[in-house]
Amino acid sequence: MDATRRVVTGASIAVVDGRIAAIGHAASLRAHYPDSPELDARDCVVVPGLINAHQHATASPLMRSVVPDDIDSQRAIFDWTVPAHSALTGDDDEVAATLTAVESLLCGVTTVLEAGTVAHPARVAAGFTAAGIRARVGRWGWDVDGLPHAAPAAETLARQEELVVSLPAPGLVTGWVTLVGHDLASDELFVGATELAQRLDVPLTWHVSPSSDDGRAYARRSGVRPLTHLQRLGVLGPRLLLGHAVWLDDVELDAIVETGTAVASCPAAYLRLGQGYTRAGRHGELIRRGGRVALGCDAHNAGDVPDVLRAAWLLTALERDRGGPDPIRADEAFALATVDGARAVGLGELTGSIEVGKQADLVVLDARDLAWTPRGDLARQLVWGAGSRSVRDVLVAGRVVVRDRQIRTVDVDVLHAEATRLSTDLLRRAGLDVPRSWPHLTADEYDHAAVPR
Repeated sequence: MDATRRVVTGASIAVVDGRIAAIGHAASLRAHYPDSPELDARDCVVVPGLINAHQHATASPLMRSVVPDDIDSQRAIFDWTVPAHSALTGDDDEVAATLTAVESLLCGVTTVLEAGTVAHPARVAAGFTAAGIRARVGRWGWDVDGLPHAAPAAETLARQEELVVSLPAPGLVTGWVTLVGHDLASDELFVGATELAQRLDVPLTWHVSPSSDDGRAYARRSGVRPLTHLQRLGVLGPRLLLGHAVWLDDVELDAIVETGTAVASCPAAYLRLGQGYTRAGRHGELIRRGGRVALGCDAHNAGDVPDVLRAAWLLTALERDRGGPDPIRADEAFALATVDGARAVGLGELTGSIEVGKQADLVVLDARDLAWTPRGDLARQLVWGAGSRSVRDVLVAGRVVVRDRQIRTVDVDVLHAEATRLSTDLLRRAGLDVPRSWPHLTADEYDHAAVPR
């Protein structure tokens, strides 16, 4: 995924101090690095680690497949997600983040941009660190009266700064400025967050317009569309990553392109929550106009799994089905998942491609898997065909964190037990019951049940 998208066959990669030191013939690299351990990737495809630009890692991972799928996004958020967030403990957040990171790594995702946590961001950072993934972590902020955890703009910004300072670069897990966004921030908070991110030299993110709701809210608030309002505030720009930005008019699309603002597209969430991407989404048009776009997986009750190749497949399929003259191709979608996505989120100099000098974030795909048999065009097979099911090994900054499809940094049995226990406790505290699609019976109940005729 370098500038000319070269595919190098029969090559080896040398890694020194977490970075790619050389690419070439195995014999030559062995001579230059005689004491290096080797990872045999014959009959495999090696690709850059994938970038997940918008991933929630609290509450939702412990509520997997709990939220009904026949309700709108507002009910999913306020009837389910908000009560769960109000009941979270630090242990919940750390285990949920660990679970998210482990799932991500097993899908070949080496970088996760966490979209904001409410109460325990340091514990989220600890969970990511334990798994060995590259991540950004933020503390959600809003200053709207009457909402849990709301605070005046100055206090909210002080909390943001405290977290960012506590997770400094160049660590794998660093901090960034995060707001909930939507219409849950005053102009003072939007401007203050932008100035804080500039002063701390970190990116920032917030949500806007995944559905038509924000458009109506901003019509009441300022009489203009959300992105028009934000452009007038002077807060758009290349440091900002907008989560979603699905419902845009022409003026808003122009504003994103002209300011270099980045967008995280989470197609699985828009479909699961019925937010209208097929009616309003313009991410393909944004890409065609040179906009900065990355892929995200959102949350475990929206995108469902932190699988970026699945997101690439969905975006490609959606854009193709819209019937435009120039649909997004598989090779372009894979670039969104890697090199172009890394550039969009400000990590282009660090990761996203297999090039000398970059961090050794590498994924080994087992091409002996039947999904690779027979071998076709590499880009199309990556996006339309093999997907993440063939991920065999994963390296983050040169460290092997997945080997032979097994995570090496976390005891999965312990994680499974902890996540199961904490999920039960969280749902109980939040007053939430799992709605069952089918009746569940014990074996004894089944034995004594009347058999329908």
